[in-house]
Amino acid sequence: MQKLNTQEIEKELEQLDGWEFVDGAIETSFEFANFRDAFSVMTRIAFECEAQNHHPEWTNVYNSLQIRLNTHDAEGVTEKDFKLAKVIESIILSE
Repeated sequence: MQKLNTQEIEKELEQLDGWEFVDGAIETSFEFANFRDAFSVMTRIAFECEAQNHHPEWTNVYNSLQIRLNTHDAEGVTEKDFKLAKVIESIILSE
């Protein structure tokens, strides 16, 4: 998969709410009512990550979740990252 340039990344980010391009990756964070809700969403995202064979860098502390996406093989951000980001957004919005 081909690495996107900064202009292409910025254009794609216009379609996502709360995502930013930082140090070679796109990232966002979410807050939930409690740990159970955060972990439940993480589990749903994890199944999608497995289905796409694309795995985020993420951290979870109590009710917060930080997600960072890039394509290691391409050494940058690709369409693969935006595809997963859009699915993550749909999972979050369905909560």
